[in-house]
Amino acid sequence: MEKRNRNYIGTWLLIMFQFFLLGCSQKSTVTSMTNIANTTKPMKQNISSTNKPHVLFISIDDLRPMLGTYGDPLAKTPNIDKLAKHGIQFNNAFAQQAICGPSRASVMTGMRPNTLGVTHNYVKFRDNLKDVVTLPQYFMQHGYNAAGIGKVFHHGDKDADLSWNWKPAFDKLPKHIMRPSRYALEENNNIQKKYRKAMVKKYGKQAKFGLGSGPAFESASVPDTAYLDGYTTEVAIATMKEIHQASSKPMFIGFGMNKPHLPWVAPKKYWDMYNPDDIKQSINRIKPKALPKNSASMGVHASFELRTFYNVPNYGDISPELAVELRHAYLACISYVDAQIGKMIQALKEEDLYEKTVVVLWSDHGYHLGDMGIWGKASNYEVATKVPLIFSTPDMRINTLFPRINTHSDALVELIDMYPTLLELTGLPKYESLDGKSLVPLFREPNKKWKTAAFSQFPTPALREWGAYPLRKGMRETYFGKLILDVEQRIKDQQGKIWNRELFEKHLMGYSMRTERYRFIAWIDQRDLTSPPIYVELYDHHNDENETINIAANNTDVVEKLMNELKSDLLDL
Repeated sequence: MEKRNRNYIGTWLLIMFQFFLLGCSQKSTVTSMTNIANTTKPMKQNISSTNKPHVLFISIDDLRPMLGTYGDPLAKTPNIDKLAKHGIQFNNAFAQQAICGPSRASVMTGMRPNTLGVTHNYVKFRDNLKDVVTLPQYFMQHGYNAAGIGKVFHHGDKDADLSWNWKPAFDKLPKHIMRPSRYALEENNNIQKKYRKAMVKKYGKQAKFGLGSGPAFESASVPDTAYLDGYTTEVAIATMKEIHQASSKPMFIGFGMNKPHLPWVAPKKYWDMYNPDDIKQSINRIKPKALPKNSASMGVHASFELRTFYNVPNYGDISPELAVELRHAYLACISYVDAQIGKMIQALKEEDLYEKTVVVLWSDHGYHLGDMGIWGKASNYEVATKVPLIFSTPDMRINTLFPRINTHSDALVELIDMYPTLLELTGLPKYESLDGKSLVPLFREPNKKWKTAAFSQFPTPALREWGAYPLRKGMRETYFGKLILDVEQRIKDQQGKIWNRELFEKHLMGYSMRTERYRFIAWIDQRDLTSPPIYVELYDHHNDENETINIAANNTDVVEKLMNELKSDLLDL
């Protein structure tokens, strides 16, 4: 008994000593992060510029939640999985529009596409709101250095002059590391040049909008830096080190991965991680493989973007053999990107910065990989709008006494919530001109009652180019002409007298609303948001998680209720 009592006393003293060490450790690192995981008290905001945490803002292009930590049986993503293990993973996070430009503009301004007036890739967010303050711009205004490396904003709207104050350290790279071309294999670069030249000769200016690409995928025995994301990672590491050595200010590092955006190119070692037979079996489990029953005929596209690539048919079905190769390529790109994220985090550790850094990882939208019979982003359905979203804070990583390992939240959240969340995590003042809501309360209580709905939107996917722009005349003159006629006929057959080219090509918007149980989509003429929707869709996730059957016609009460909520909460009617 005496010996057992001594053991109890020793254990009690050890616990008290750990409390003491934990308190000292947290006071000496990032005061704004104190005890997020283990208290319900409000966070302190009175922190000085010298002890504000750094921010690593990891954006990934075209990534659905196809990750080990999200339960995917094939994806090999050890670095992202580890990040989630020491952070909080949101299982129901949604993009505001499933296309790069509008989604990223929305994220970086904290505003919905309708608020910004950005609903396709060819409009800049400052065209309508000249004085909007972006996320990195706000951090700069409050004492941070900000650098953007890789794809953070959309390519055509980088906002470099106002959103970043530190240029990427390209000049700090070894001379043998140079910006790579699209493909590592010269034969594929030559195919692209030849194919594009032929497209320009035949279709003129229209070819510059994506026609004439090389192969859709490539596997080459090359180092990581032979492709863009490996190069970007080296630049990001060099930039981070340069800022750390030259300035005492905290850093906001925008670190953007281009893959798994098409083309799906990655070093062979990442392809070798996967067995094609396993991929074939996973494809056999895809549901649905065709359009949902009774769905809106204008709700999905004809895989236009993928079909611009040299080794993909312009018309007709994607063969089972090609589908396996495409999915294999997508997975290889995910593992490639995961490795780059691991390198970036390791570099922060080597600079003794990781335990002073808030990390957030997100994707701009999801992606169809044969789901519903199509390939690509650009729809209002779950597979295109759902994204990975992970936060890892210093507090979560250093709290060894009560570690919050593998914290998950099933709350409905949106990408626009990142802006206010990062402000609260770093102790910056609230910025009122935001449409999102800070997620910090969910860090403390992952199961807390939260939003009743998450909203997305997309204009007539069937009759838009892959940048969500209305079909240009030239598109009908290319090899897409027959495909477009098929799509139009499908719409005419369903919509009958409602069909009107002006409406369907230029003014029809699908507004999507995801509640705990339902996905509701209302197709509305944007010229008069008060007008009744021309078509509605309703999917019951309690009984149909893959959205295979539109049940709107038999659930008019639910449709009416959700329509009223959509008008009130999203359209401000």
